[in-house]
Amino acid sequence: MSITTKRGDKGETDLMFGRRVSKDHLRIIAVGEVDELNASLGIVRVFSNDDSDFRNKIEAVQKDLIILMGEISTLPEDIELYKEKGFECFGSERVQNLEKWIKDIEDRDISLDGWALPGSSGLHVSAHLDYSRTICRRAERGCIKLEDGLGESVIIYLNRLSDLLWLMARDKDSTSPS
Repeated sequence: MSITTKRGDKGETDLMFGRRVSKDHLRIIAVGEVDELNASLGIVRVFSNDDSDFRNKIEAVQKDLIILMGEISTLPEDIELYKEKGFECFGSERVQNLEKWIKDIEDRDISLDGWALPGSSGLHVSAHLDYSRTICRRAERGCIKLEDGLGESVIIYLNRLSDLLWLMARDKDSTSPS
């Protein structure tokens, strides 16, 4: 089987369950923004130190984003079919997980030097975390434009995730070289 199907050659693509839409459909744009965020977090993982806890958290977020992309790719009229097929929907437990990680960092002594200047720490992972945060904010805006079919946990999750990424970029425990 080839990855090249040629089905998108005329500017259309598939949502879940074969629903064809234009590649500039708001759902496709939102999925692309979340996908870009996921890819940027892959760079964060590559540049991170050997702290397996940090790497595991980034990977857990990446796995959350894959679930999120599936839900975004499903039209509201197909969400029950999505669930019937065993696909997971986004719930508040994912937000609670991020909030716990945020609290853990806030309970430590983090440096706010250069808080508004991405890359001020001089560390690759911090700069990539800041870049990922900006992509996260764009993905959040893209999901807000989808007025139908997304649970409120999706927007809250992306909002908390951008907070977490900002904190991680300033957390010396996460970003110090190994």
